[in-house]
Amino acid sequence: MGMKLLRCGPSERRRGASRAVVCVAALSAILLAGGCGDSSHETSADREKAADAEILDSLLGRELTLVRAYGPSTRLSRSSLLALLLRLRGQDQAHLDALTQAMKGLGGEVEAEPEAPETPGPEDRAEALTLAYEEENAALDAALDAAPHLQTSGARTLAAALAASHAQHLVVLRQALGSTRAASVPEPFESGEEPPPAEER
Repeated sequence: MGMKLLRCGPSERRRGASRAVVCVAALSAILLAGGCGDSSHETSADREKAADAEILDSLLGRELTLVRAYGPSTRLSRSSLLALLLRLRGQDQAHLDALTQAMKGLGGEVEAEPEAPETPGPEDRAEALTLAYEEENAALDAALDAAPHLQTSGARTLAAALAASHAQHLVVLRQALGSTRAASVPEPFESGEEPPPAEER
């Protein structure tokens, strides 16, 4: 059998041209979508930074409350204990600086404020130390809660460092509240929920 040559008439050529136009349009749409992907990625990064800045601002508020909580214990303490408490408070103030710098790096604005103090305030040194202990506990709990929700590596590292620092402070405050060295040793995983020594007795 002989092969028949297929000839395209005008209508077939027009349909072929139409298909070509459709293919080019589809390809252009795909390429444009690829370009939009870069823009979308930038927007996603911006959202991550904004979310992290908001979490860090919350941690900053907790640190502000903690620094102020040391006021009564420093007023009621003397000598080596006073020096120790001032050192702990100084480290918490360093946390404030680190959080502020981290937020600026993320493009966030500081809006945090300390919580209003409870009234009446501590009446003696034991109550004042307990207040500082409870706020260190709360700051540890906040840092532990924040860490898994942070999306940028710098913010996660900072939250982990805050948690480690507060856990160390709790050991010192337990001893200041009368715990023996052995009793003040932290749990394998500090949770921010361990009661002060006065409540354990």
